Amino acid sequence: MATIVDKTGIKREKGWLYFLDKRGDVSRAKMARGGGKAPKKREKVAKLGLEREDGFLYFIDKKGNVAKVKMKRSTTRRKKPARRKTAARTRTAARRKTAARKTTRKKATRRRTAARKKPARKKATRRSAAKKRARR
Repeated sequence: MATIVDKTGIKREKGWLYFLDKRGDVSRAKMARGGGKAPKKREKVAKLGLEREDGFLYFIDKKGNVAKVKMKRSTTRRKKPARRKTAARTRTAARRKTAARKTTRKKATRRRTAARKKPARKKATRRSAAKKRARR
């Protein structure tokens, strides 16, 4: 459940978004509706000067008070422990690299030999003409 940080008693109006700004004051901004551009002006509603705690979400509740809730996920992320490289892993990685190099070299040589060969002349036109004569 949320805990009330400060009782401000702000009266909310429709079409406005109420939030706690960087300085810890309550501000509001016009909401964009219907595809039109919203003005970038932000109005200060109440000067509080609250200092935020890490891991909490601050908001303005229905009664107009500033409240905070513990976030499900904290703002600081844990680093995963580094995986230690064993001798077996380094050997298998080296084998994979050399195998990959060998396959690429073979493919390159095949391409070169295929490029050097001259394409043979096609005699398909004569054969198709002979087939047509046989059909008649």
